[in-house]
Amino acid sequence: MKRQFFLLFLLSFTLTSYGQIKESKAIDSLFLEWNKPETPGCAIGIVKDGELIYSNGYGIADLEHDIEITPSSVFYIGSVSKQFVTFSILLLEEQGKLDLDDRIQKYLPDFPDYNSNLTIRNFIHHTSGVRDYLTLMYLKGRNYLDNADVDEVYELIKKQKELNFIPGDKYLYSNSCYFMLAMIIEKAAGQSLKDFAHENIFQPLGMKNSLFYDDNTDLIKNRVFSYEKKNNEDGFNNLIMRFDLVGSGGVYSSIEDLFLWDQNFYNNKLGKGGQTIIDKMHEEGLLNNGESSGYAFALNNGTYKGLKTVSHGGALAGYRAQLMRFPDEKFSVIVLANRGDANPTAKSFQIADILLKERFVVKSENKEIKTEKPKDITSLEKFNLNQLVGNYEIQAGMVLEITLKNDSVNVLQTWNKSSYNITNTTGNTYEILNDNSIQFVFSELKDDYTQTLTVFQNGNETICKRKKQLDLSSLNMEDYTGNYYSEELDVSYLLFMEEGTLKVKVANNDPLELKLYDIDAFTSDGNLVRFNRVNGIVRGFELDAGRVTNLKFEKK
Repeated sequence: MKRQFFLLFLLSFTLTSYGQIKESKAIDSLFLEWNKPETPGCAIGIVKDGELIYSNGYGIADLEHDIEITPSSVFYIGSVSKQFVTFSILLLEEQGKLDLDDRIQKYLPDFPDYNSNLTIRNFIHHTSGVRDYLTLMYLKGRNYLDNADVDEVYELIKKQKELNFIPGDKYLYSNSCYFMLAMIIEKAAGQSLKDFAHENIFQPLGMKNSLFYDDNTDLIKNRVFSYEKKNNEDGFNNLIMRFDLVGSGGVYSSIEDLFLWDQNFYNNKLGKGGQTIIDKMHEEGLLNNGESSGYAFALNNGTYKGLKTVSHGGALAGYRAQLMRFPDEKFSVIVLANRGDANPTAKSFQIADILLKERFVVKSENKEIKTEKPKDITSLEKFNLNQLVGNYEIQAGMVLEITLKNDSVNVLQTWNKSSYNITNTTGNTYEILNDNSIQFVFSELKDDYTQTLTVFQNGNETICKRKKQLDLSSLNMEDYTGNYYSEELDVSYLLFMEEGTLKVKVANNDPLELKLYDIDAFTSDGNLVRFNRVNGIVRGFELDAGRVTNLKFEKK
């Protein structure tokens, strides 16, 4: 007991807090496991009615020099950077230097037109179909922590022979678009994104510790370094990052600076002033069918427990970031972390749960209605446990494996090996013990097995269909071995058998296992490989990797 007392006593002196609120202890308790020596952590900022009412640092910014995190610490903020790109675009539109409906080739004349009308607006709202360059580099065998030249990346994007889809038909997040928006800003403004943002955003708002970092030889005062937990042992690996491409990311900033940015959304001081440009920032793009793309100007409009939210997260190396605003409450949460296992979005919601709990009820027709109640799709007939057992597919390579362990229902997430038991609550609804934030609902009994598993979480639903058993009697794994070349990536993949397992090796990286998904289809690291045959002989394959689809490889 005495030892625990002294531990808490010491921890209280490692908290660097600014401002005091009565809920500070409850908030600090969310980060206690990170607030200790030799442990990376995060900085937080809580904003209410125009004031930074609470900010704090937990854990270590630089493990090699024992420097603690404070609200002044400067973090890489990943894709939160994208809203500074879109604001720059809107400032240039305000200045008459570009139009959102301009074709991309007006500024980048050497970019392929794909027989499509690709516009700046498509790029902003991720409706272009342009393949994601970070995914392409990964598929090429490149490590994102390494330095990559702007021209090299642009050539890789241009080398793609097709789009993921017709522009405007779908929404699919693409870092390539924002990488090229930075290039467009440079053409339209006559200066780099770094200089334009400094002169037109960071400097006018007094954001003295914020910049687009486009040269990894530059120094950054109070920089926080990023880490990942070691596998199967204590301690952390240093994720040394030489990445300095801007547009898709690239901003370093602090809690104190992002507070100033957050407040500009309520009273814009930039450009010509006024709220017109702010209103535009919140406008979601439209698809060709007239529906919303669900993505505004690098802002996500949403709701949480009945309250409107505007947010965006970011992640690269071991950096994790979230800037979440509840505009009607004039309340915001900023979380910047330097450990790869951090989940700033979840932490932001937890902070909101503490400070906005009295607001989590909406009124409609004078009746109080609690929000985010999952749909009731439970059957009157309750299924027995054996009828639930099986594999339920979210998407190719992502399966929830339902088994029985000691008469309990167990869920295995095959993509990350996370495993947990779920218990029956009502009907055919199950929950994790002592956690009612996720519901698992089984339905559609056929051939004595349920065919659908619907997962409800934070007001969202994910429908998972039962995966059928395959007849593998005629399968010869040797058919798939050999060298395969992609002209678009300019890289070869070696597929070979090792101890009865099909594996793929890319560049100098360690081989990855290819897991059978269907006849002539395999998954690896979340990607889907679809082989094609001519006269029964394997001639190549197409690769789907999330933000890149139909990437073609030819067998040599």
